[in-house]
Amino acid sequence: MSEQEKYSRRDFLKKSGYAAGGVVGGGLIASLITMQVMEDDPKTKNSQTNGGSEDQFNDAFMFFTNRDDFRVLASSCERIFPEDENGPGAIKLGVPFFIDHQLAGPWGNNTKEYMQGPFYKGEPTQGYQSRMNRGEIFRVGIKKLKEKAQSDYEKSFQELSAEEQDKILTAFENDDVKISGTTSAEFFEMMRAATIEGVYADPMYSGNRNMEGWKMKQFPGAQMSYIGKIESDKFVDIEPQSLHSMLNK
Repeated sequence: MSEQEKYSRRDFLKKSGYAAGGVVGGGLIASLITMQVMEDDPKTKNSQTNGGSEDQFNDAFMFFTNRDDFRVLASSCERIFPEDENGPGAIKLGVPFFIDHQLAGPWGNNTKEYMQGPFYKGEPTQGYQSRMNRGEIFRVGIKKLKEKAQSDYEKSFQELSAEEQDKILTAFENDDVKISGTTSAEFFEMMRAATIEGVYADPMYSGNRNMEGWKMKQFPGAQMSYIGKIESDKFVDIEPQSLHSMLNK
């Protein structure tokens, strides 16, 4: 038997595992951080973020590395889209994880946008004009939310009442808080828009859990066709359908 043939399948798997260790290690660290956050903070426990159903395996950090930053984001999203008699709020819909995953991808890194100088002050009608990418804006914005909570109430943002959190978020919305490199209004509008997108995007992106966002608006989701219903003279109730459910068609 040659030396090459002595190199067994088990040896190959064992040695190739060493090479992949760096990638696996990165995912492992992120998973550990996520587990710690979910276990320690009642506001972001699995039972709340997934509506009490089975574990959501995409509830893992891809962008955030600081558990307190994620909690501030989750609390802010919940004030923008709170739970009420109509249905679940942003946390139960998985919106904080939707935003985390978006910030870790091309959207958060502005990979498809021109981000080089020269930089001029934009007009209000031009929208987002910062030299900072969206991930950087979320980092400085959340940092300022934490500082504002401490300076105004000497508490963490999560410890504030809903009314106190609303006062701080309103100050951001009105651009009354100074932030280096961007404006508080720009950060708030970006977070507000991302929250709404997380409520109504397809569940494949981690938000709109169990399609509850669509159910509240009676939106049918991603239907393959309406050809069997379009000629009906009666109103037709259609159960929402996600892109995932098309796998079983």
